[in-house]
Amino acid sequence: MNVTPPTPEGASQRPVWPLVAIPGQQGHYAPGTAPVGATQAGPERPEAPPVAPPKALDWGPAEGSQTLGALRSQIARFVILPSPHALDAVTLWVAATHLQAAWQHAPRLAVVGPAKRCGKSRLLDVLTETVHEPMLTVNTTPAAVFRSIGDQPPTLLVDEADTIFGSVKVAEKNEELRGLLNAGHQRNRYVTRVVGNDHTPHRFATFAMAALAGIGDLPDTIMDRSVVIRMRRRAEGERVHPFRSKRDTPALHGLRERIVSWAGPLADTAADLEPELPVEDRAADTWEPLVIVADLAGGPWPELAREACARMVAAEEQAEEDNPGGARVLADIRRIFFARREPDSLTTTELLAELRSDPEAPWGEWGRAGLSARDLGSLLREFGIVSGNVRIADSTQRKGYTRSKFLDPWRRYCPTVHPTAANPAPVTG
Repeated sequence: MNVTPPTPEGASQRPVWPLVAIPGQQGHYAPGTAPVGATQAGPERPEAPPVAPPKALDWGPAEGSQTLGALRSQIARFVILPSPHALDAVTLWVAATHLQAAWQHAPRLAVVGPAKRCGKSRLLDVLTETVHEPMLTVNTTPAAVFRSIGDQPPTLLVDEADTIFGSVKVAEKNEELRGLLNAGHQRNRYVTRVVGNDHTPHRFATFAMAALAGIGDLPDTIMDRSVVIRMRRRAEGERVHPFRSKRDTPALHGLRERIVSWAGPLADTAADLEPELPVEDRAADTWEPLVIVADLAGGPWPELAREACARMVAAEEQAEEDNPGGARVLADIRRIFFARREPDSLTTTELLAELRSDPEAPWGEWGRAGLSARDLGSLLREFGIVSGNVRIADSTQRKGYTRSKFLDPWRRYCPTVHPTAANPAPVTG
């Protein structure tokens, strides 16, 4: 904003620019820096609605717990996360990046949303100023990424990941980056490339923590290795503080140094811990670093971490069951066999009619005319199930599926789904 101070009659009218501008406050000046003739406060502007502070929690006297509490408050200051559990998870993930040397697995943080303006990029802005050695990978080649990973790996930050993995054609071009992100989830997974004029084979490390933000889900292989944060657009009345890099970065950097001072001396202790977790398998590998950080911090964090772990993993498992391309089709077919008193086989026509008739299932609207025999065969082939000739009541044969071929996939992919339920649901009790 130009500020024109009063000038004597006949003097030239030259605009005077502010010497020191306060980011986010156009026309305002820091005390003592306003040019002659300019007011300390600029023209009146309507005030933004007040920002609701995050829920106050008692972090206790421990330095680690208080440090994580301060980080949690700063994240909530600029970004509205979808739940308190998601806020706790992001806080613990940031702290875990500063102890990468202690981990056997490097959890990914998948920040996804259904549309633009859900706060994904803003969260990545905050992460950039608080994680260990941030490395933004905008237009960065896979070769440059794995050449940047060494004994002290950076934290990879990938924005607009949907432009990398969105379409099949683009995803094929970035298959090497996806492979790097998959391999880098576990320590001691290398890629081998030839280097130099003599093409000498050389192993490059891939282990590094990474945060990826994008519209829509990322590839399944990445989501399965991630703490998933499903962002939402702010509702009317929800407000956050505007993030201004020049104004807000110093405080975030100070908080980062505080995390380093607390976590650095605990690396050896963190490497030796084997916490009890409410999940198993790959979910346990992904969440273990976050739970260890919580246990080291003390206070309410051990309980908060395990509750976030249990609830967020369960939510993703439910989403996977509801996904038509996942185990949903197996669970729906299991209910059809159960409802028909477990026959030895069903024809393809019978299965398709039952699947399409469920108003809460996606099969009736699958494609132009509902799920086809070819579509069903493609979905089931991923689980090793193929159609064949089956005998029906009139002693003729038609194409269909035998129940025995489903038994092993049912046991592996939907063991907790009760066959009488209208929708997939865990068995309780």
